[in-house]
Amino acid sequence: MNTSDDRPRLRNDLEFFPVQHGGRQLILIRDSLGLVEEGKAVPPALYQLLAQLDGTMTVRDIQALLMRERGGILVGQEEVEQLLSDLDEAFLLDSKGFEQARARIVEAFARLPVRSCALCGRSYPDEAEALKEKLDEILSSRPARGNAGNHVRALVAPHIDLNVGAGVYAAAYRTLEGATPSRVVVLGVGHHMTDGLFCLTEKDFETPFGTIQNDKASIKKLRDSGLPVISPDDFVHRSEHSIEFQTIFLQHVLTGRPFTIVPILCGGLRPLLPRFHRNGYVEAAAGFLGALTEIIDDGKGETLVVAGVDLSHTGPKFGHRETGRQLQPESESHDRALLKALSSGDPDAFWEERIGEGDRFNVCGFSVLACLMEVLKAVRGRVLDYQVWHEDPTRSAVSFSAVVFTEKTAG
Repeated sequence: MNTSDDRPRLRNDLEFFPVQHGGRQLILIRDSLGLVEEGKAVPPALYQLLAQLDGTMTVRDIQALLMRERGGILVGQEEVEQLLSDLDEAFLLDSKGFEQARARIVEAFARLPVRSCALCGRSYPDEAEALKEKLDEILSSRPARGNAGNHVRALVAPHIDLNVGAGVYAAAYRTLEGATPSRVVVLGVGHHMTDGLFCLTEKDFETPFGTIQNDKASIKKLRDSGLPVISPDDFVHRSEHSIEFQTIFLQHVLTGRPFTIVPILCGGLRPLLPRFHRNGYVEAAAGFLGALTEIIDDGKGETLVVAGVDLSHTGPKFGHRETGRQLQPESESHDRALLKALSSGDPDAFWEERIGEGDRFNVCGFSVLACLMEVLKAVRGRVLDYQVWHEDPTRSAVSFSAVVFTEKTAG
């Protein structure tokens, strides 16, 4: 990296988590691409420097910053350049070296016919029998609801860690007992999407239970109808968990009932909409939403829609000065207003609630639920559960819910 001419920028797709190790506080770095060494952590002082590398600071600016932090002790330009070079070699900076490495990974993924499970063996067991036992344990935490599964048209479930969200996952997926969909549209949050409102893939999905076939004809229809708002490649599917977690529950609950999937990741709306309101969204995504509505209602076989979302993300981990517990009364009120609009089928109220609060509570599933509301017809929704998980070490919190949508004509 030629630091003398560059204004270094930290990669915007990295995640940072405070940890304790050997009595020291460190900042753990998580890289969905796998370029940064697994388990790599940096001291808080270096993290503070990294956080300021926004592409505007020159080497001399960084040199002056380090001198101030060290109480006026001289810091040579060579030291700064070596530090930046080390950061670049560790793939922490958005540089030519990083872009070349990323391009190789993207190209390799594009050639694969199957999207392998990214979190098996980490977030859940990688052996089928052990995974079955795990999911049975989760589902048994809630009683059967007695719903006729074939009346269920859509489901909202969490995508939070399975242990954390166990009860809410169970509340959602127990409604599918007895369901026989031939196709499942799975909407997930594209946490690392940077372009496009939607990201599609034609890859089949592999889990410890086996391979789920992709409905490639539906994917082609969506791509042809919504090309301007679709990501140019499918790479963000590679490590995204919001759909992956739904696939293992679907395979488990629908055992013996073959189905295909239509996997769709939804990106953030505000950066890509010239006008951030419902009309602006519907106009921008009209072709895609129209095609998806036709797929869901095409009459060729029962299609189920599953949305894997979490709601508010609050506390210092997510950029707030206040803790998650301090913000919970307000964030929960916001969540419940969104859920009320969602379950009553009132997209205008849904958007008005979001616009009124801005993005204050970091509702990561907003774009998914906005899509869901435009493509579901003649349904009624019911909130089954709502919970808030507090991550005490970071004083932060995440909320999530289960919502079921049934046919209005169902008993």
